Amino acid sequence: MAADHAGFALKEELKKRIIETGHTVADVGAHSAEPSDYPDFGRPAAYLVAQGQADRGIFCCGTGAGMAITANRLPGIRAVVCFTVEITRLARAHNDANVLCLPARFVDFETAWQIVQVFLTEPFEGGRHLRRIEKIDKNTRYE
Repeated sequence: MAADHAGFALKEELKKRIIETGHTVADVGAHSAEPSDYPDFGRPAAYLVAQGQADRGIFCCGTGAGMAITANRLPGIRAVVCFTVEITRLARAHNDANVLCLPARFVDFETAWQIVQVFLTEPFEGGRHLRRIEKIDKNTRYE
């Protein structure tokens, strides 16, 4: 998990709930609500996912956009900003999203928790969607 100052409170509440459900959480930061820059936390957390040290990432910032842009710079990352359960379900099922970016200023905790539950449990459908993921991954490798 990662957050900047704007996403700190949401990250902390979600982290507690995620741990209660039996998941292991690596918290890259921020570790306070003091002003901070999302790339300082989003990039190291995205590396954990890209390198296979974490199955998925959950990042929080004001709009989710800064974290998504930062994470998507890394090969193998498919970060999405989600603000509804249905968008999240489709991002997992069709896009095999591996980093969820939550807009902390625009979703309440209960909505965010519902989104996280779907993100952690919804499987990737594969099939016709797999070829699209393969095209994305091919275009992010330096060959």
